[in-house]
Amino acid sequence: MKSNQQLTGAQALIKGLEQENVDVMFGLPGGCILPAYDPLIQSSIRHILVRHEQGA
Repeated sequence: MKSNQQLTGAQALIKGLEQENVDVMFGLPGGCILPAYDPLIQSSIRHILVRHEQGA
């Protein structure tokens, strides 16, 4: 990646998780967090959908 490339907040979030070697993410997509799921598609991080936010 070029050093002058700008990232969105969602891209920076996923990139940070990858740099910390996160391989599994639990969550309940919806509302304001939805944009964070777009870069997750191209990531190696596995997402596990929970049925209730307290289960995440």
